[in-house]
Amino acid sequence: MKAAILITFLFFVFTGNAQAEEKYAGKVNWHSLKEGMAKAKAEKKPVLVDFGVVKGCPRCEFLQKNVYSKDEIVNVINSDFVPVFIDLNKELSADEKVLGEKYDYKSDCLLLFLDYEGNVIKDPEGGKMCFVDKVEPEVFIKYLEQVKGNAVR
Repeated sequence: MKAAILITFLFFVFTGNAQAEEKYAGKVNWHSLKEGMAKAKAEKKPVLVDFGVVKGCPRCEFLQKNVYSKDEIVNVINSDFVPVFIDLNKELSADEKVLGEKYDYKSDCLLLFLDYEGNVIKDPEGGKMCFVDKVEPEVFIKYLEQVKGNAVR
């Protein structure tokens, strides 16, 4: 009897986590880092890497609700970028740790724009396009356009 209760409990926990991850994904076609970098290199596309969490982070929840849910933004991300989501609630792979440490993420949420070779894309003034805070939708779409123009071709 106890085993049945435990199995039922675990089923709901894992199902809830899967649904939460799916909710974060929303309309964006997220990839793992390994898969995303391979796809970016093959297609010569820039990469949007979001180190985030599904629940409990105001920045991540803002992006989910106000940025990754907007059709205009989602269409640009899915067609012109390779989106990568790295869930900070899970144990990171060695490659994910190396990437995060390279840009000094300190195990916090971080949004990176990389070229298909894995280098951070710089803005026209030479600053790194890395964000630890929320980005308003109107600003985000401008960054997407700027990144497309500055990505390695």
